[in-house]
Amino acid sequence: MVIFAREHVFVSREDLVERGVASVKTYEPFRIKDLELKNRIVMPPMCMYSAPNSVVTPFHLTHYGTRALGGVGLILVEATGVLPEGRLTDGCLGLWSDDQVPGMADLVKHVHDLGARIGVQLNHGGRKCAATVERIYAPSAINYGGNGAYRDPVEMDRDEIARVTEAFASAAGRALEAGFDVVEIHGAHGYLVNQFLSPLSNKRLDGYGVDFEGRSRFLQEVVRAVRTRWPEEKPLFLRVSAEDYVEGGMTTSQLIRIIDPVLKDIDVAHVSSGGVTPVPPPVYPGYQVPYSERVRKECGIPTIAVGLVTTLDMIEEILCNQRADLVALGRELLRYPFFPLNEARKRGIALPCPEQYRRAFS
Repeated sequence: MVIFAREHVFVSREDLVERGVASVKTYEPFRIKDLELKNRIVMPPMCMYSAPNSVVTPFHLTHYGTRALGGVGLILVEATGVLPEGRLTDGCLGLWSDDQVPGMADLVKHVHDLGARIGVQLNHGGRKCAATVERIYAPSAINYGGNGAYRDPVEMDRDEIARVTEAFASAAGRALEAGFDVVEIHGAHGYLVNQFLSPLSNKRLDGYGVDFEGRSRFLQEVVRAVRTRWPEEKPLFLRVSAEDYVEGGMTTSQLIRIIDPVLKDIDVAHVSSGGVTPVPPPVYPGYQVPYSERVRKECGIPTIAVGLVTTLDMIEEILCNQRADLVALGRELLRYPFFPLNEARKRGIALPCPEQYRRAFS
């Protein structure tokens, strides 16, 4: 059992100002619907490829539990397949079966006991599926590329679209049963939902393609279906790619237009970029933050900024300038699981920490 050195409480801006702390926004609570986070730091979904049977293993308890111990406010579990052919690899987690719920429930309880909130990212890889399955599916029969690493997909007919839509809904129901605080629909990084949204991967001539309305139809149906199993009082996040980085691909302006029909049904946009083609994005510190800022301002929705954010000063700049409401740290939390507590200590902010580690933070 982990015992916290002090009662696990939220630290208000007033408390921090009284202590003479200048940079405080990172450690302010964030509330949306029935979710209350102790700070603005998010661990984004990062595939670990460590679930050979697509169920939670001891590795996942250690991996996510360590970041919860380290003070992260919200942990988002890696891309979790809604169908076997929706996994990215054979080592990815899944939620297409009731048999996968107990392991997820154990993970949720473990993270909650360690003081963090936890969500799960539901995903279908589409043409980027590399799992051992008979066939893979996509909006159009267009290979992803990548030097022959991916197979040719089968174009989805309407029955297959309906089957996948229902799979997202069923997975959301299982996420609720497992006790997750958040569900995030993966609509980014070139996976199935993103493949429908991008004109580079969606060449359909029916009601699921052709124009903005058609290309957003699958997303709309998935969001509505998920909401039938994921209660309205619980937050629903959407991960999006704001740029394809290829001529003729998605731009931020197009993304804002194409997601407009679902804004009434989602609560937070998690904004990143790329993935529809093998073309790598230009990467530099904070490279995706401007996309979050623009989506936040033009869509009027809370956002998560992500993309090589590595210091508390960067987080503070993003939050204080209203470029995002939450900030996700990927690589930094892999390197330094105790980043939130360490940075608070450097700023003179006394946060609750595990009794077993108290000597390091007092």
